[in-house]
Amino acid sequence: MPLLRRLLTPLVLALPFAASAQLPAGAVVTTEQVRAELLAHAPEGVAPGKPLWLGLAIDHAPHWHTYWKNPGDSGLPTTVEWTLPPGFAAGDIEWPTPQALPVGPLMNFGHEGRLLLPVRVAVPDDFAAPRLDVKLRADWLVCKDVCIPEGGDFALSIPVQAATSAHASRFEAAWAARPQAVDASASARVDGGALVVSAGALPERLRGQVLQFFPELPGVIDNAARTAQRWDGERWEVRVPLSAQRSDSPAQMVAVLAAPGAGAGVQVRFAVEGAWPAPGSTPAAAAAADVPAATAAPRSLPPASVPPAPLPGFAFALLLALVGGALLNLMPCVFPVLSLKVLGFASHAHDRRALLAGGLAYTAGVVISFLLLAALLLALRAGGEQLGWGFQLQSPLFVGALAVLFTLIGLNLAGVFEFGTMLPGNLAAVRARHPLADSALTGVLAVAVASPCTAPFMGASLGLAATLPTAQALAIFAVLGLGMALPYLAASAWPALARLLPRPGAWMARFKALMAFPMFATVVWLLWVLGQQVGIDGAAGVLGLLVAVAFVAWALGTPGMGPRGRLGFGATSLAVLALTLAWAWPPLRDGAAPAQVAASPEERWQPWSADRVAALNAQGRTVFVDFTAAWCVTCQFNKRTVLNDAVLLADFELHGVTLLRADWTRRDAAITTELARLGRNGVPVYAIYRPGAAAPQLLGEFLTVQEVRSAIAATRAAAL
Repeated sequence: MPLLRRLLTPLVLALPFAASAQLPAGAVVTTEQVRAELLAHAPEGVAPGKPLWLGLAIDHAPHWHTYWKNPGDSGLPTTVEWTLPPGFAAGDIEWPTPQALPVGPLMNFGHEGRLLLPVRVAVPDDFAAPRLDVKLRADWLVCKDVCIPEGGDFALSIPVQAATSAHASRFEAAWAARPQAVDASASARVDGGALVVSAGALPERLRGQVLQFFPELPGVIDNAARTAQRWDGERWEVRVPLSAQRSDSPAQMVAVLAAPGAGAGVQVRFAVEGAWPAPGSTPAAAAAADVPAATAAPRSLPPASVPPAPLPGFAFALLLALVGGALLNLMPCVFPVLSLKVLGFASHAHDRRALLAGGLAYTAGVVISFLLLAALLLALRAGGEQLGWGFQLQSPLFVGALAVLFTLIGLNLAGVFEFGTMLPGNLAAVRARHPLADSALTGVLAVAVASPCTAPFMGASLGLAATLPTAQALAIFAVLGLGMALPYLAASAWPALARLLPRPGAWMARFKALMAFPMFATVVWLLWVLGQQVGIDGAAGVLGLLVAVAFVAWALGTPGMGPRGRLGFGATSLAVLALTLAWAWPPLRDGAAPAQVAASPEERWQPWSADRVAALNAQGRTVFVDFTAAWCVTCQFNKRTVLNDAVLLADFELHGVTLLRADWTRRDAAITTELARLGRNGVPVYAIYRPGAAAPQLLGEFLTVQEVRSAIAATRAAAL
């Protein structure tokens, strides 16, 4: 199909890039990522002995974050530099309780949403000016999928005699979020490659919870490693592996202990006993062994994270990739492209040389596309992006472009227009000289629509590829492409198959029109995916765009239309297309997700979070997690058949299994991180998290009711 080559090439090559904005100076600094403002709180005016607080307020855009005093494995803490009149003294930032921010194999500590970093200021006895002029230089690193260093210069003039309390509630909220210093009789000892910390007399709201451990000193512990913790009455104990890059051996440490949903944490201080290993000698993957048993029978709690699932060896992964690639041809998302392959096969069925050349060109297109897509994925992940297999369909712009492409292919197959009538004769001659380009670009298109699917045997090989050096990872993706192209290549080289097909004739015109309908069915699926991503307004905009594109194709590509008609209808259709594109562009560009209503406790499926899994396991409940996406056809098939089976749902309820759904339709760093921990790099993934288990149980990509029921029954038997 000549149309395929003309339209697919820019779609494959176009990549979006973002640029950071210039930061303004003044009392308020606003960027696309944050709004930062210098605030003051002097409820009794500015006078010696009276409370005076200054603070840097940072309001983050959704999903963006800045960092705590200990940023964790990467990032930089926010810094402030004050310019005050002589005699004034600014204290340190009184940091609020941080939150854990997993990023791939790393664990960072920081803040999202509304943040205020308050600083206490001491007023000198001889201060007598009518106003206090304050200047601040602040710098911060703000991150989401990328990290952007930002900063600003702030200035504020505060009246001395009058009270300044307009932001009192903001400061009160910041003080309430500060970790409370407690005398917890905390102690710690170095035990091999780990630090064992024990604390008692913790607040009631934290007792019995799975606690997060935030050391204020960076570079000592392995922040992302699995920890083992337990309660013995009112005393809590945790074993934290040391960092392989540790360069400090402190005698004293300070840490914040917090529990998700339990408010501000507590700050504990402890001396460290025992001999530290030599810096740099700690194993890179120190085991988080069980904490030694206490005198009383303690209540064991599950780890906050799970260890990575075991991955296959490289040679075996190549075999799995070859088989999985071949099985991709059976995935529903590849069916429309199969129709193009069959049409090309029928056109050259009795020309062995052309048939074999087309098969080789198709194979080259598939393998090269897999390699390019894999190279882009690996490069973006190396740059800090949290992406997985099928990442391009997390972009509404890419989904909309595919919908336009498949609409045009369908219209061309149905005979609405001929692309050759839209091109000058010399361009048509180029296509005649290079007929194999269409076969190669059919392979490119096959990869574009196959990437949302994860066939059986693919999951483990993709998970391994994400952990290997670049050359080996690309080898796995190349073998995946070879496996996908192998059936068609074998058929192209098999003479007996050609003899089974009828000779070219009138039937091919009818067959060509018939093949338009799988294309239109694919457009319906893509529009449904788009609706999940940007809501009904975005989907309606793309529907209007498809009508305008069809109008342009008919006006410019219908055979037999005279020059005047083509000029008049063509100009009108292009104007309609421009207006429709202007209407549809904003929701596609902004990618605004439709409003999500939180599920009530009575609903069967609840939104997933790692903290939710840990909390449910701590309560002794088994959790079944469905890692899914709207653009994953296999996910939707399993969801509407197996996971909707009445008998299976009754089993879930009977055995007290909590059902959580991790929706990866749009980019989600937390879900990407959890998939990596499970040794997977795409969806679907189905995992059963049992209380006290070292790792979750993973089920197959193609579920059966009996498989899931057996796994649930085994969970029940293990509990007894």
